[in-house]
Formats: sequence, C-alpha cells, structure tokens
Amino acid sequence: MKCDIVSSLTGIESVAFLVLTRGAFIGISCTMSEVTITKRKEKCENCTKQCKKKQGDEAESLQQDGDVANGEVGGQPVLLSACLSCDGCVSEEENQKISQQSLQEINRVLALNKKCDSSKHKVLVVSVCPQSLPFFAVKFHLDLQAAAQKLCGFLKSVGVKYVFDTTLAASFSILESQREFVQRYRRRHSDVHAMPMFTSSCPGWIRYAEHVLGSLVTPHICTARSPQQVMGCLVKEYFTRQQKLSPEQVFHVVVAPCFDKKLEAVKEEFYNSLLHTRDVDCVLTSVEILHMMEQSNVSVEDVEPVPLDHVFGEITDTRLMRHDGRGSEGFLEHILKYAAKELFGLDVNEIIYKTLRNRDFQEVVLERDGETLLQFAAVYGFRNIQTLVHRMRKGKLPYQLVEVLSCPGGCISGRGQAEGEGGRPDRGLVQQMEEVYSSLSVRLPEANPVIQRLYEDWLEGEDSPHAQLTLHTRYNNHTQSPPNTLGPDIQW
Repeated sequence: MKCDIVSSLTGIESVAFLVLTRGAFIGISCTMSEVTITKRKEKCENCTKQCKKKQGDEAESLQQDGDVANGEVGGQPVLLSACLSCDGCVSEEENQKISQQSLQEINRVLALNKKCDSSKHKVLVVSVCPQSLPFFAVKFHLDLQAAAQKLCGFLKSVGVKYVFDTTLAASFSILESQREFVQRYRRRHSDVHAMPMFTSSCPGWIRYAEHVLGSLVTPHICTARSPQQVMGCLVKEYFTRQQKLSPEQVFHVVVAPCFDKKLEAVKEEFYNSLLHTRDVDCVLTSVEILHMMEQSNVSVEDVEPVPLDHVFGEITDTRLMRHDGRGSEGFLEHILKYAAKELFGLDVNEIIYKTLRNRDFQEVVLERDGETLLQFAAVYGFRNIQTLVHRMRKGKLPYQLVEVLSCPGGCISGRGQAEGEGGRPDRGLVQQMEEVYSSLSVRLPEANPVIQRLYEDWLEGEDSPHAQLTLHTRYNNHTQSPPNTLGPDIQW
C-alpha cells in the first residue's frame, strides 16, 4: 500500500485518510466513495537504514522549494514525504474494523431489512454532523435547511428510520469542556498537568497524541467525548429506551466530513460492554453519501423533503442551529466566554483573533486593565501542531487552552468532503461551504432547554456518576514502537 503524503499546499493534510499508530504514520489510499484498504507490504522502502539519509536529501530538496513543514519533532525537521506502510503500522484487527466503515456495510444492513427474517432486521439511525450539511447545500444548490430536508428524504427513501443532526451532542461536549477548563484552571498551581488544556473533538489529533506524543500531552487533553461519540451514547442509550428498542436492534451511522471519524468509531473504549454494542456502528463521509445517491440513480429534484428528527420526537422547532466558531464547533470561543464569566466576572461579546504563523495558527487574549488574564490559541493542521508540540517541549507554550484540529481550516475542510483534483483541497468549495455554514443562527448550549432536560432525564444530573461515565473518556499511551517501525522522533 502506498500513498503520496506530499502536497505543495498542505503537506500531510493532503492524505485522504490518515492513521497514526504506534509512533508511525500510515496513509490509506481512498477513493471518494469508499475507504479501500489493501494488503500491506511486509516491509517498505522507508524502513531501511538508508531511510533517514534519503529523507535528509529530500528535506534539502524540498526546503529549496519551500515545501518543508514548519515544525520539528525531537529537534529534527518534520518532513512530509514518507509513507510508512509496513506490517508494523496498523493491526489486522484495525484493518478489518476500518474496512467495515463503508457503503457496502450500510447496503448490507439495508438488504437484510428487506428479507423475511425479522430477527435480523435493524432500525437504521443516521446522525449528520452540522459541518457536513453545507457540503450537501452546495452540491444540491439549495439553502442549508432545504438541503438537510432533501438529504433526510433520500435517506428515509432507502430505508433509514430516523435522521438526526449532531448539534445537540456537540452542545454536551462544549458544556463539559467549559466546566473542565474552569476546574483545571483553579487547580493549575497544584497540578502540573492542569494547564494547558487541549481540546478533544478531533480524532486525528487524539490518535496522534496517543500513539506518537504519549504522556507529553495526553494528561493535558480534555476528557470530554467528541460530539460523534456523545451522539452515539445518546442514540444507543436514551433514544433506544424511548423507542422501547434494545441497543443491538439499532444500527447507528454517522455522516462526517472527516475520514478519521471512522477510526474513532472503532476505538476500544467506545464499545459499551454493558449494552454489548458500539456507540457508532458505521461512519460515512459526506462524499460517500453523495455516491450512495448516485448509485441509487436518485435525482435531488425527485426527492421529497422531510424534516430531520429529534430525540424527543415532539419538538416543533425544526430550525437548524450552529455553535460559535469558524466552521467547527467553536470550542475555543465557548470556553473563553464561559471562563471569563466564571473566573473573572467578565462578559465577552466579541472575540478577536490575532493571526500568528498563518490563518490556521491564531491567538486570542483576554485582558483587563492591560493585564493578560487568559491566552488561548487555535491550531489547525499538522504543520502547526508540530510547531505547538515543539514549543511545549521547550517549555515555551504560553496558552491555557489550545483548540487543536488536524484539518487545516477546521472541520468543514475535512478530507471526506473538501478534496479536489489531485488530492488537494477544493478552495472554492470550502469557501462556499463556510459561507453556507455561517448563515445559520447561533444558539448557546446553555440556552438550550433540551440540554437541561436531557441532563435530568438521561444523565441523572450534571454532576452525576452517569454523566461523568457517559460524557467523558480516557486516553491511552501507545508510544512504544513495535519491531520494524521507527520511533516517535521519526522524520515524516
């Protein structure tokens, strides 16, 4: 298996699907309709003793072209030209699990539902990330609300029973992150790992932290689950109970803008041993859903629009809403406003970003009478992440919070919907999607009465053990390199 990780614009971000495991990268070549996992080579050219020399020669060549990453790992320049794809990168079990995250799997379930053996029938539930909806709005040439209803109509026409959007789940992630930040800030003098806090919503970043960076950063990552995994719990626990279904009867699909979400869904900690089911059974990217429509020979004009469902069912306000932020969930902005009020009694109405290295490395400062109270950063893309890690190693990281996303430009720029010709981002498409996304009205999570109702009905209160178990997770360190792989200070 071989893929080109080099892009003159975004380097490692140009890979369609990126897996980070055991201190090594593996690029998985993807068509836009499915993730194709081919048999790995027993050893690749990057695992030879000449590897570092070869990469060093590439570094000198690339530097002349201005195509070397800005960050460093272990004091060495970070190169973006190596594709590690030998047998030490990804386990066979992971390969098998990822291969099931495909259109073939959802088609298999739909086909089983058409057969007479009702014991094998599944209730299909699809949850759509709000960052995926702008993709369909642009492709359908509709406003976002109309596009969402067309998407819902199509999914239900092929056999899906319920279609949700994950904004509600993201609200839980934001609220839990806000509270955790304030708790960490208050114990910053007694806990060396309290600050800085890194956000936890991006699976590419989490995978990298667990498998490459290890204990350097994992204690600093917010323990709040990502919106995808909160949605999985909401569907498999609360919604199934409301519908008088067992979790095993439900097949839960998430539509996401990012391939990394597939790997997040199969993580061991997101298998519910009590319910004997995964929170999310399958993840499909926005483009895969579009290909599903094409395979079904369905025209958007022929699809009957259907409003999205709600976990309570009786909600009459079906308007789509979003959170603050630049095409993502806006964790930085929500946490800053909450912390300013809770810690300093300040109301923040407008947040001003200061661009540092580039538009994907920005800083926000909260000041009072010339004194800096809080200093946050938004760091997107692996080049900027490497710069962040390098500064942390040097003890020169001034931030209390960093919003970290592996995709340059944020979630809307995910490789599962923003990839253009040659594997590079379609900047025109991204700009259109950002404009569509920004047209949605903003609702603060704490202002949503549905959230408070769910805290009581589902989680037994905000501070209950059930809420802690359901809305939070833990992180593992897998930084010890197996045989035939290079260590975490590898040049890549």
